[in-house]
Amino acid sequence: VDVHSHGAKGHDFCDADPEGLKVILQYEKEHGITSYCPTSMTLAKDQLMDIFATATKVEPSKELAHIIGVNMEGPLIDIKKKGAQAGEYISVPDASFFRKCNEASGNQIRLVTLAPNEVKDEVVISIGHTTANYECAKKAMDMGAKHVTHLYNAMPPFAHRDPGVVGAACDTPDCMVELICDGFHIHPATIRTTFKMFGDERVVLISDSMMATGMPNGKYELGGQEVTMTDCFAALSDGTIAGSATNLFDCMKKAMEFGIPEATAIFAATRNPANSIGVYDKVGSLTPGKYADIVLVNDNYEIQQVI
Repeated sequence: VDVHSHGAKGHDFCDADPEGLKVILQYEKEHGITSYCPTSMTLAKDQLMDIFATATKVEPSKELAHIIGVNMEGPLIDIKKKGAQAGEYISVPDASFFRKCNEASGNQIRLVTLAPNEVKDEVVISIGHTTANYECAKKAMDMGAKHVTHLYNAMPPFAHRDPGVVGAACDTPDCMVELICDGFHIHPATIRTTFKMFGDERVVLISDSMMATGMPNGKYELGGQEVTMTDCFAALSDGTIAGSATNLFDCMKKAMEFGIPEATAIFAATRNPANSIGVYDKVGSLTPGKYADIVLVNDNYEIQQVI
């Protein structure tokens, strides 16, 4: 269950192309990701309306991953921590604009990086792309933000006198945190430490994958910016990491390589992400009444079949 991914196989959700989205969903299903949240970038508001509408134009199919929701990552973020987002389109938090986007998506937005004010009862609020200190982040979480967008990335570091968003999330028992486990974004020791800090039920593995995923080395695009991908490392011209070129199944395997116990890594790619966006009643475990989504693997975690 990947709740944060921009694209794959040469296509991006922000292309606003239903056929391209189908290619992404087919790639994801082939690689064991059966439920998927296409994720937006920071772009012009009129573009975003068209992008979100794309999610309503793909019919469910056994050949494709389910669209289990939509993730709205931009444009309501902090320019000081924009990461690989386009700064010229960043805007202040606006609940009415969120609602317009959600309507365009067929009310499928499950996750939004947005200040936790009017919409906390309508969507899961995620803290991210922010310079918030501990006190600010903790207040936001107490007001309703129960999710963190790619922990450690695009936020202040976890420091001994200034624990920031990371410390606030750790101190908020019902806050879940995304973790990009592609081998580039976060050091293996930090991956191991994060699981120890947050436990087995609060870490949500994500891919944050972009269109270069599943493609040869070369130049691609993310949020209107040129990205160079070399051996699964994707970056802007100034060296800023620009999403990942690794799918969630491979991120899960990487977590195991880094020493995360097998069951813990599996939960972080299945149960936890489903829980984090409120769809655990449909997906995330093999339970009577849920979708019968099953990934069959051999002892080396090589996919044999996806049902």
